[in-house]
Amino acid sequence: MDALNLLLKRVSVPRLQEPAPTAKQLDLMLRAALRAPDHGQIRPWRFLTVQGDDRKKLGELFVQGLLSTMPEASSEQIEKTRAMPLRAPLLLLVIASISKHLTVPADEQLLAAGCAAHGILLAAHAQGIGAVWRTGAVAEISRINAGLGLQEHERLIAYIYLGTPINSLRNPPDLDPAPFVQTWPIA
Repeated sequence: MDALNLLLKRVSVPRLQEPAPTAKQLDLMLRAALRAPDHGQIRPWRFLTVQGDDRKKLGELFVQGLLSTMPEASSEQIEKTRAMPLRAPLLLLVIASISKHLTVPADEQLLAAGCAAHGILLAAHAQGIGAVWRTGAVAEISRINAGLGLQEHERLIAYIYLGTPINSLRNPPDLDPAPFVQTWPIA
């Protein structure tokens, strides 16, 4: 797949099944992530993988997090939350690891980690692997972040679900960039 086609045709793939990416495929995705723009070469990111039965453990951690913020959660909400990590055979968590730096502000480090996550999505698509970036409340609940081992200076920015697409990929619309671009100075 050529680079421009990859950039123009990548889509999120929310319905995934086994098999998970191979170790070699995962290595390529992580190598792509490490090519993210990174002012200062500080590499403000780290990654966690969750697969197999560990996805069930993550589901239990999600339930603990849900109940810590919503003790009145219904049994349906609890079961839906418990099943979230089972939507794909492999989850790759992207964590922004922000450090105090003289010339690289925290926001720029967060954006660099986001670019690393995008690199993972592009490398997955290039290899025919289905991927979707999810966050939601489970990325913001302190009980979950503590259970994942996040430190005070870290922020979970992506749960990337990876696997084999269940359905054929949708064809993304061809968007016109004109409505998003202005010439400066703005009149």
